[in-house]
Amino acid sequence: MADALRISDVQFTAAPATEERHGLLGWARFVLADTVVIDSVAVRRTRDHRIVLSFPRRADRHSNAHYDCRPVDDAARASIESLVIAALDLKQETGS
Repeated sequence: MADALRISDVQFTAAPATEERHGLLGWARFVLADTVVIDSVAVRRTRDHRIVLSFPRRADRHSNAHYDCRPVDDAARASIESLVIAALDLKQETGS
């Protein structure tokens, strides 16, 4: 799947240090397939020290989540995460 995806113009905005303590590293913006800008994707470090992307979503008045954009499946998510994290030159840490 990664070969089929073209991600370019990856940009990163760092989160404030106070948010980094809670796992939020910042936000990514990138261009997908030279046609769509994907913006406001949270870059997070999980409790087991993996770096993951959280795609933007909104909640309706019933607290149901509605994503602005998201990968079509887990394989696409893994491919996009891999490409964006590599472009940002972020390193996965091993948990202790």
